Amino acid sequence: MAKSGTTTQGLRAAIERSGYYPALVAEAVEAAVGGEPVSSYVVHQETTFDSNEVRRHVTVLVLTDTRFIVSHTDEQAADAGSPSPYATTSTESVKLGSISSVVLSRVVANPESYAPGQLPREVVLTIGWGAVSRIDLEPAACGDPNCDSDHGYTGNSTADDLSLRVSEAGDGPETVRQTLLFAQALSEATAATTR
Repeated sequence: MAKSGTTTQGLRAAIERSGYYPALVAEAVEAAVGGEPVSSYVVHQETTFDSNEVRRHVTVLVLTDTRFIVSHTDEQAADAGSPSPYATTSTESVKLGSISSVVLSRVVANPESYAPGQLPREVVLTIGWGAVSRIDLEPAACGDPNCDSDHGYTGNSTADDLSLRVSEAGDGPETVRQTLLFAQALSEATAATTR
């Protein structure tokens, strides 16, 4: 479930409501935020299925006046390296001026009857700041079906640092609305840094 809001106390409450190791997640996020006031946030807890295991993880996105902070916590089952289950938490702090793209993809049912303000059934928020890039290459070819020359490669380079998918069916309409509000706040904040 995702929660969005604008206060440090609200952020802590949303982390606690997620029910996912709240003391661990809150400590990591609060350390990354420091003393800065929180402009907007989203807390998204998701359950996934991996072979015979159920895994939970939480992503917390925080916007301050100067930074975008992303925190991600995963739980792991006991394994050869650790006799007991454990969790891994990471945080990254990105200056707003470093964000190169904020992409919001909307999936709308029955687009022919779409009305302004109607919630999409799903949104995917993708944020790029240059930490992770994906390169997709394929052999280049010419139009001659009999040509066996090497034409090199062609491809795309895509900034793909973070992608967060939220759906009405899985997370509820309020979660979709909150993610849209966070995306708008982040877009506006990054636009303000380029002026």
